[in-house]
Amino acid sequence: MIRALALALCLPLAAIAETVPEPENYRTDHYRALVPATLQGATVVGPKEAYALWQEGETAFVDVLPRAPKPDNLPEGTIWREKPRHSIPGSIWLPNVGYGDIADVTHAYFRAGLEKATGGNKDKPVLFFCLDECWMSWNAAKRALEYGHSQVYWYPEGTDMWQFEDYPLEEIEPEPGY
Repeated sequence: MIRALALALCLPLAAIAETVPEPENYRTDHYRALVPATLQGATVVGPKEAYALWQEGETAFVDVLPRAPKPDNLPEGTIWREKPRHSIPGSIWLPNVGYGDIADVTHAYFRAGLEKATGGNKDKPVLFFCLDECWMSWNAAKRALEYGHSQVYWYPEGTDMWQFEDYPLEEIEPEPGY
């Protein structure tokens, strides 16, 4: 969406993203919206930089796309099929950790997932992503910084641009425990 707007207005993508300021805290609503061009304390990367980090194999990739809950009011006998998540190969999927307000159990799940992804090394590089124009990855990266992770990357274009660039995707499952 933002790319189409930038093209229609003949503006560089960064010019539009720069108009979105970083909030002081977390984004708590309208998660699919224009995102800022920065995240204080993190390194923002585009698709080519993210791909290079992925190829090097030293950075943990964390997908934070939310997972839709199974509706409580489904008629008996209804078959519920989760929507498959095609993500960056080797990523760990920690759904729902990118909301602005999260419960203690979600904090614990997120910390445990980061522990697994980084081998407990808070200095290991970790890259957060979701979809294009999604605040979930911004929130998750900001939270990881607050948890004490020192090398945090944020890839705001997420799997949308990864797929557009024709980089590989694989179906992944959410990390157990949530």
